[in-house]
Amino acid sequence: MKKILSTLALAIATLALPGLVMAQAADPKQALAAKVVALQQGPELQRLIGQLADGTANDLLQNWAPKLQANVAEAKRKEVGDALNIELKKYFDDAAVIIGSKITQASNDALVPAYMASFSAEELQQLATFFESPVVKKYQTAAPQLGNSFIQRLVEITRNDIAARAAQFDVVAAKLIGTPTAKAAPAAKPAAKK
Repeated sequence: MKKILSTLALAIATLALPGLVMAQAADPKQALAAKVVALQQGPELQRLIGQLADGTANDLLQNWAPKLQANVAEAKRKEVGDALNIELKKYFDDAAVIIGSKITQASNDALVPAYMASFSAEELQQLATFFESPVVKKYQTAAPQLGNSFIQRLVEITRNDIAARAAQFDVVAAKLIGTPTAKAAPAAKPAAKK
């Protein structure tokens, strides 16, 4: 009787999770796996959707930027470029919606079966309890800011080294392609002694 009640409570809780579609809601392990997948998808999921949409927008930009330069008169380039940027923003917004609308399907197709194969029903219940804890919810809320702070600091402390390495690449690329490199700025003269 206790097992039936816990299974029923789990099924009711799982049905309350937004967006998850259970092919076989009667399977308690599948319901637990779906619950764990839903619980772990915190604010970082929106960042992932944005990154994926941004990647596809960058692909379009890389394709069309050279065409803009080659096919549009310089006098009209800014106007056409601004119009393309507006369309690119619309594309990005639409791509994010499309990607976001497929999260449930991807979760059900890939993650739920993987969790079912990797964890027992008891382990899935422990994971669900973990993800429902207030500290994990707080962590999921704080994670984007923590990640941004780390990334900003990493960029700051590597900027000069990366720029120096990019300059080395430019020199080699210019030799390979046969184009002149930009001349280095003259070294600063030491201050006159008084």
